[in-house]
Amino acid sequence: MRKIIKIEPTEPVLPRRKRVAAYARVSMECERLMHSMSAQISYYSELIQKNPEWEYAGVYADNFISGTETKKRQEFQRMISDCEKGLIDIILCKSISRFARNTVDLLETIRHLKDIGVEVRFEKENINSLEEDSELRITLSGAFAQSESESISANVTWGKRRAMESGKATIQ
Repeated sequence: MRKIIKIEPTEPVLPRRKRVAAYARVSMECERLMHSMSAQISYYSELIQKNPEWEYAGVYADNFISGTETKKRQEFQRMISDCEKGLIDIILCKSISRFARNTVDLLETIRHLKDIGVEVRFEKENINSLEEDSELRITLSGAFAQSESESISANVTWGKRRAMESGKATIQ
């Protein structure tokens, strides 16, 4: 007697699309930088939505906030919280200096995101945080960004001092 084997149809398992977000930041208020912020948001929104393997998870953007402290950036903190909730798989960012200008904050954040499986891609430096040599490259770029920030701050302070000494500025 012949046996009949019933083969149940199966649903094809499609790979889950990666949930991708972007982070943008400008530190000073001026028309040129507002255009930069707008351009970054448009660019990343379009880039993410055009990729069929990605699902748009939003663009997080902090305006007029220094990159030296991540605690003061509300959108940055919201993005990290969304990563912890499992809502984001990949973060795109223009450069390491936009992400953080404090090497300790930068490395702690990158390590935390890596531990929870979130990849961060920095376009300018062409770095993917999940690649093997990324931590060294991120550390070096982060140290340069922090140094640049410290230099700018010192120059501004020096300029204000000189203006006050010459009587051109007053303490407010």
